[in-house]
Amino acid sequence: MSSMAIIRDFLAQKRIAVVGVSHNPKDFSRSLLRTLRQRGYDAVAVNPHVTSLDDAPCFATLSEIAPPVDGALLMTSPAVTDEIVQECAKLHIPRVWMHRAGGDGSVSPQAIEFCEEHGIAVVPGECPYMFLRGESWFHRLHGFIRKISGSYPG
Repeated sequence: MSSMAIIRDFLAQKRIAVVGVSHNPKDFSRSLLRTLRQRGYDAVAVNPHVTSLDDAPCFATLSEIAPPVDGALLMTSPAVTDEIVQECAKLHIPRVWMHRAGGDGSVSPQAIEFCEEHGIAVVPGECPYMFLRGESWFHRLHGFIRKISGSYPG
């Protein structure tokens, strides 16, 4: 499957865990969580240090979520990503998105390899905002620059 097909498939799911979402309401991860919810996603927050975010439960681990999610959007450090993809495999979560806006983000080469070996569709390092329709000019500009530079997913 092409990178764009994997991205489209991930975004077609409605029940998604956002792993590593911050307790800080002004953090990028919280903004993304709210955006997903506003767009009709059943976005479930995961952070082992928080029990509630934006008047909704926050879970310590993926295994606590019921019913299970169809995908996991990781906003964690690469070392934590390595652990989370193993949990995804155990829970039969078939889709993982490793967020990256700059630097390494959540991307771990070992986690990508693990996902591929275990049949988990993986988006290795993109910002979901670039692929959500109707987003702000900044995100559209970012996508446009990636297209003209040849680094936009094919």
